[in-house]
Amino acid sequence: MCFAMSWSMERVVESILLISALSSALIVFFIVLFMLKEGFPALMLGKDFFLGMEWKPSHDKFGILPTVISTLIVGVGALAISAAIGVPAAIYLAEFSPPFLRNVLKACVEMLVGVPSVVLGFFGLMVVVVFIRDFFGGGGGGGGVGGGECILAAWFILAIMTLPHVVSISEDAIQAVPRSLREASLALGATHWQTVREVVLPNARSGILASLILGMGNAIGETMAVLMVIGNPNIPSVPTSVFDAARVLTSTIVLEIPYAMWGSTHQHALFALGIVLFAIVAFLNIITTAIVRREVRKKSV
Repeated sequence: MCFAMSWSMERVVESILLISALSSALIVFFIVLFMLKEGFPALMLGKDFFLGMEWKPSHDKFGILPTVISTLIVGVGALAISAAIGVPAAIYLAEFSPPFLRNVLKACVEMLVGVPSVVLGFFGLMVVVVFIRDFFGGGGGGGGVGGGECILAAWFILAIMTLPHVVSISEDAIQAVPRSLREASLALGATHWQTVREVVLPNARSGILASLILGMGNAIGETMAVLMVIGNPNIPSVPTSVFDAARVLTSTIVLEIPYAMWGSTHQHALFALGIVLFAIVAFLNIITTAIVRREVRKKSV
């Protein structure tokens, strides 16, 4: 009797765990299905949608190429700044920092994750935008260099947001390099820095690259902070300078969805923008997963 009850309870627990495991996948599936349903009419515009250079809802023109290019420019620029700061910081924390200082610095870096994006956006609007306007523009009002709201401002704010991911994952990858490799290099007469440069970093390269790609996906998918500092011109165009205002995929959706008529081509186009954004971020996550799995297979051989 007790055995039967125990077996029955075990089956119930297994079922609950299975439902919990499937729930996240099902939620993503239904979200994607809904987005495809709503965005399909715009996707069927084909070349005019994906390669079109004009986004003018009032004229039924929904070309997304300038917006996609602006999104990639913002993401790549923010990632470059984050990598220039984050990777050296990770090297220092993993290889050269005293334990007490490492604990303090890493805690400070990880606290950035808990800062709401709207707070960082407000900081960018009050500090970064004003700095760019005063030192490079000198004027007021409007987007672009005159108002200080531009791609450069978005780069700095997104770099701050992606920095914790780059630092934490890169440091973990560096510390995961076997100690025996370090000791062998030092035993052959190499200095600490030569060991880091010639032995540690090549072995941690995959993990560092994965952190950068993950940071890129985080930068591209950010909404509120970018919306507040990038300028958002009425008509999206391909930026020619870091001081140009720009429209990215996320800010376009947020700005225009309130007045898009339900069931109109405009509304379908905004959902299609979400599909494009989802596809870009999913592609970056797939690359990150592939890199991490390849690294795990190499270490297990």
